[in-house]
Amino acid sequence: MGDDSLITPLLAAGDEYNVDLDQDIQDIQHILNTLRSHLGMDVAFISEFIEGRRLIRYVDAKQHASALRPGDSHALPESYCHYISSGELDSIVPDTGENAVTRTMPVTSELNIANYIGVPIRLPDGSLFGSFCCFDHQTGAELDQRDLALLHAFADFAGRLISKQEEQQSRGRRIKETVLDMLEQRRLNTVFQPIFHLGERKVVGFEALTRFQSEPYRPPNQWFVDAQRVGLGLELEKLAVETALEAASAIPAPLYVSLNVSPAHLLHDHFLSCLDPWPAHRVLLEITEHARIADYQALRKALVPLRDKGVQIAVDDAGAGYASFQHVLELAADTIKLDLSLIRDIHSDRARQALAAALIRFAEVVGARVIAEGVESETELETLRGLGVDKVQGYFVGEPLDLDQALRLAALD
Repeated sequence: MGDDSLITPLLAAGDEYNVDLDQDIQDIQHILNTLRSHLGMDVAFISEFIEGRRLIRYVDAKQHASALRPGDSHALPESYCHYISSGELDSIVPDTGENAVTRTMPVTSELNIANYIGVPIRLPDGSLFGSFCCFDHQTGAELDQRDLALLHAFADFAGRLISKQEEQQSRGRRIKETVLDMLEQRRLNTVFQPIFHLGERKVVGFEALTRFQSEPYRPPNQWFVDAQRVGLGLELEKLAVETALEAASAIPAPLYVSLNVSPAHLLHDHFLSCLDPWPAHRVLLEITEHARIADYQALRKALVPLRDKGVQIAVDDAGAGYASFQHVLELAADTIKLDLSLIRDIHSDRARQALAAALIRFAEVVGARVIAEGVESETELETLRGLGVDKVQGYFVGEPLDLDQALRLAALD
């Protein structure tokens, strides 16, 4: 399957962008907690300056120590942060009741601020983001220049993490906009790679592969990965499957069409409706070996109505990782597709030959068929024939074709 997969498996770790962002948030919270604890203060927070207001982004406090919450917003001139950033207030205020600026500010009494330390947060490009501050509800904290230097260091680190967050979020927004446009404009099409039966010397089916109409060119699997990262993976998979089936409707019987489908897609009811117009016995669903399956029982249950109609199930990419045998056993696969990484140079690699032979024998025992994909040379083909493989696909036996070319090839057989 490789980069030509119609459906790329869901990321095992979930949404990569969210995973990264969650880790950054945890790191920032850890910074706040570490600094607050070190200084012996009641509250530490990070704020962002947005359009004349101070937005509280992160807060760490002793239990019940502060009414300040993430998301709170105040007019910037009503905050200590504003005066510290402008240089009108010292970074350390040991007693807010004795300071000419802070003693009359409403926020002093509202948040019960007795002493305070704060510094601006600047992003790596030098722009002002907001502030990093700590305060106590009683005076007496002996804050000095060493504490201030430490706060500056933590603020610098926080600024770098926040900048990284913003870059990731910006990239995520750009990708989401691109994928949404692709969905709305249906900027994809399907090509068909022939599957040959060596014994019968003819084409018996086609694997549907998605191609994206985009500049600059990117491998299809990258589009599916990015769509998954921004929460549009299922939508793009659904469009790819629908587009493939619409095009494949012209392929004559008894040829079948093979579709790569993620487990998450199979667990959604709308997928069943995609197959309604199709003769079920002419559909092979390939579930990649790389796809993480958290609940085999749920997936088996979802496959029941498909199997009852006659749909065949294949485990794709077998031999590429540890999950091959488990997928085959748990899903009772009808077909095992040997991964191209196993086929590459198999004629000169005894270890690959041994693993392929084991998978072929395993298939015989469980009553499954075998297809070798990624065949790119005559020597690979002859080695596979000698091992007992009777169905193959790959550039040596047939490159991906547009629909008209696929129909002409089908007519020859």
